[in-house]
Amino acid sequence: MEYGSASVTAEILVNVTPRESRAAFVESGVLQEVHIERANRLGITSNLYKGRVSRVLPGMQAAFMDIGLERTAFLHVSDITRREDVGVELEAPPTDDIRAAVAEGDERLVQVLKDPLGTKGARLTTFITLPSRFLVYMPQGHGVGVSSRIEEEAERLRLRSLVEAFMPETRPGGYIVRTVAEGAGPEALRADMLFLQRLWEVVSEAGYRAPAGQLVHEDLPLHVRILRDLLGQDVERVLVDAPGAFARMIEFARTFMPDSERKIELYRGNRPILDLYGVEDEIKKALDRKVPLKSGGYLIIDQTEAMTTIDVNTGAFVGHRNLEDTIFRTNLEAAVAIARQLRLRNLGGIIIIDFIDMQDEDHRRQVLQALEKSLATDHARTHISCVSPLGLVEMTRKRTRESLEHLLCRPCPACEGRRYVKTPETVAYEIFRELLRQARQFEVQGLMVLAHQDVVELLLDEESAALGELEVVVGKPIRLQTEALYALDQYDVVLV
Repeated sequence: MEYGSASVTAEILVNVTPRESRAAFVESGVLQEVHIERANRLGITSNLYKGRVSRVLPGMQAAFMDIGLERTAFLHVSDITRREDVGVELEAPPTDDIRAAVAEGDERLVQVLKDPLGTKGARLTTFITLPSRFLVYMPQGHGVGVSSRIEEEAERLRLRSLVEAFMPETRPGGYIVRTVAEGAGPEALRADMLFLQRLWEVVSEAGYRAPAGQLVHEDLPLHVRILRDLLGQDVERVLVDAPGAFARMIEFARTFMPDSERKIELYRGNRPILDLYGVEDEIKKALDRKVPLKSGGYLIIDQTEAMTTIDVNTGAFVGHRNLEDTIFRTNLEAAVAIARQLRLRNLGGIIIIDFIDMQDEDHRRQVLQALEKSLATDHARTHISCVSPLGLVEMTRKRTRESLEHLLCRPCPACEGRRYVKTPETVAYEIFRELLRQARQFEVQGLMVLAHQDVVELLLDEESAALGELEVVVGKPIRLQTEALYALDQYDVVLV
């Protein structure tokens, strides 16, 4: 089979090296999601730890817990269940008083909801969930829920009935039926339930015996986890380029998803696997601030600690009918592109979208519908509010791991993350002020300026007259020297 065939609707490409694993989810030849796991920065979402409460904050209704990481983790009162005998957590009526739930020194089995992000520690919960291929088991929960993405009512009822029928065989708890369970047979669901029961017995016993600050249960590595979480019926094949990882993925599939084993293939091509469909290039583009649209318009995406803002612009697109039609078509295209960029860059939290102003109410409604439809396949939970009085679309996307930018990049040392640097003209005028200050404070024979090449060229060209006047004022010669390693706004004035 030729890689990149138009007949392939969805594929997962897995690149495994000793220090890094990457997985790309591709639909119709277009990259939709990228997952990256590095040996020195392994994600900890879903891991279970034995934690000790180090500080209770009644004003925030939260507690900080030591789980053995560099930074203490955060546990809000809404994420706490009560403890009942031998370390097993059982659901209890919620409390809004953190002091009634935990005290300093308490030890609890906790699960990571969100990886540490930026300067923030991990977010924790004591409401444990254990995922398998088709189900999620909640030891403290009750009843059976079915993923909202399984839309056919008859299939929802069938799945719920099957899980409820097997529940008397298992320990108390609740189950969520995952989207990939659509069409699953009774025996497959029962096998998942029994596996989750055995897993919880091992985890709860380990959690009871473990000292505080110890990892109790770790989630699967990326190349196996991707099978559990992304290998649905729409995925035609999974290509992996490492024989060792391939063997483990086959073993996992044979045990938990035998119908999918045939989809997993060892990639033997000469080209790097992520060169297929231009995935490497798409990852590089996903770090750019500007995203071009096919029509000639473009998006500007700015990610800050508080929120992500997305601005839509028509650019070179002038349309064929009138201004309103041009704006409408640009916004429709932008809605689809925004949904893809959110998944690709893994942007989460509060997201503000500034679509181009539309006068037609029906056009605004259609753009929102296009955005909602495009987000329907997103694996992260999203919520879109209505258009604000300022014409902005406010939405949220669940954030559980670092964005692509935070994972692959660091703040620019030249601008310190501000995304701008001073102009050569601004730096030149700062140098003039510094020369005056130095000449007035110290008795010197002359002054030397060390600066970036662009600044030196400006001083010798456009500002040469001003520099000559300054020499007359200070009564001392001023020499210029280019420093190749200096940033644009970096300079020194040396007394000679």
